[in-house]
Amino acid sequence: MASQPDIRTSELREPVDVATYLFTRLKQVGIDSVHGLPGDFNLVALDYLEGCGLNWVGNCNELNAGYAADGYARIKGISAVITTFGVGELSLPNAIAGAYAEFVPVVHIVGTPSTISQANGMLLHHTLGNGNFHVFADMAASLAVDVAKLTDPRDIPAQIDHALAECYLKSRPVYITLPTDIVSKRVEGERLKTKIDLSPHKNDPEREDYVVDVISKYLTAAKNPVILVDSCAIRHRVLEETHEFIEKSGLPVFVAPMGKGAVDETLPTFGGVYAGDGSNPGVRERVENSDLLLHIGSVRSDFNTAGFSYRTSQLKTIDLHSTWTTVRFSEYPGVGMKGVLRKLIDRLPKLNIVPGPTPSQNLIPADEDTTDPTITHRWFWPKMGQWLQQGDIILTETGTSSYGIFDTRFPKDVINISQVLWGSIGYATGSCQGVALAEKELGGKRRTILFTGDGSFQLTAQELSTMLRHRLNPIIFVVCNDGYTIERFIHGMDAGYNDIQNWRYKDLPAAFGAREGTYKTYQVKTKEDVSALFEDKDFSSAPYLRLVELHMPREDCPAALKLTAAASARNNARS
Repeated sequence: MASQPDIRTSELREPVDVATYLFTRLKQVGIDSVHGLPGDFNLVALDYLEGCGLNWVGNCNELNAGYAADGYARIKGISAVITTFGVGELSLPNAIAGAYAEFVPVVHIVGTPSTISQANGMLLHHTLGNGNFHVFADMAASLAVDVAKLTDPRDIPAQIDHALAECYLKSRPVYITLPTDIVSKRVEGERLKTKIDLSPHKNDPEREDYVVDVISKYLTAAKNPVILVDSCAIRHRVLEETHEFIEKSGLPVFVAPMGKGAVDETLPTFGGVYAGDGSNPGVRERVENSDLLLHIGSVRSDFNTAGFSYRTSQLKTIDLHSTWTTVRFSEYPGVGMKGVLRKLIDRLPKLNIVPGPTPSQNLIPADEDTTDPTITHRWFWPKMGQWLQQGDIILTETGTSSYGIFDTRFPKDVINISQVLWGSIGYATGSCQGVALAEKELGGKRRTILFTGDGSFQLTAQELSTMLRHRLNPIIFVVCNDGYTIERFIHGMDAGYNDIQNWRYKDLPAAFGAREGTYKTYQVKTKEDVSALFEDKDFSSAPYLRLVELHMPREDCPAALKLTAAASARNNARS
């Protein structure tokens, strides 16, 4: 690949090419690798990546690249993906929609035909043949918080800076078009010496003080308040404040499914996952019987609430979000949770807490038949939790694994990644590639562990090839249960459309060209097999990719999934 020379700070006094400006800005906001695929409208731009200190990943298809960029952003804080006009970019929107729905900052850069070709309405390949070159950008606008069409060099630096700031601060995707004849246009380089302002949202001090006083009043009056942490606490970067508040207040704390991993589960006050009727034993009663629920970063979607089965009253709830707060039925727009939590920590009043019942810390069912060798979800997920290590990164696919993880107790500093709201089957395998790459760039000390169903894996299995190519070493568990289990429980338990062709999954690394010694595969079919695998030190810490066929019964699933699937079926019937 051709490359541009390294850009030194001293050279920024002179004008720089547009591609240099854009890619230097990506590097400055923390992106080290760019996902995507080459296409004739982005090839010249790709020549600039290496000179700006960026690595090119090169995925198997654009959808997988989008999933990988999503996963990368969840670890590094922001990501970028490059596609070509039309045929490339239209393979990406499913992944971008997921990033938008779940507040993940992804920069989507599209190489487009030249401005002259567009102005003349030329009949070019990769177009609809009607001379409309704006249709794809118009489509993308619904999935982005900013659309930057780079056409005028006088405006381009400001456009790029604004788009990247919007992406990071709003934690959602942006869309940038880069025409072929704009790539090498010259723009101001001096501006690159000043980093983009990514300071978080700041509340009006008087309004913030008032809201903190109101919350403090209710906290003081409460006898058995609890904290519930959800995914927006992660996405909007308030975990530091959240943990300080949890530890200083001493209040019982729970997480929603999308918030799994947001709280240190080794804390004595941690109670488990609250998902309405899908909650672990004792959790639902403790949360729903509280007289004050402090909800941090909530997302009350169907899968996150086990089919809208929350039984909490708004009259007893305080909701903290990125740019607004609700106290019972009073709304305070513009007052975000970061500043509110900081002042609550600094001014925490004396709390008059009456201790409530403590949910069971033992997640392994006492009545599990240990003489039956069959691997069940009820047995596996608590058992797996005993194998996890501090700092692990866990990815769970929509389906049995994303619900089974409710019954896993995490060690300290474990990160959990799933796509509970958007729920695109196949997401987790693509995301795993981006997560493993991001972690490698951060030092590679954490294990990346993927749990995905056999049906889900078949959608995005090609990214196993990308993981091998870049020498990423995740541990991949493919749950082999003969098809789309989550769909079976929603509708069609024995329907042919929920069946799949069974693959020899352990043969795939070799089929994708993996060299001997760069991977190892396993097949586990009994509880004894699982126990032996978890006791295998080589499996737990080997510096190569590991792929496990984990065989489970076709009609077995976690209890929370059964409840959510039943609720989804009822909702579908009503609609």
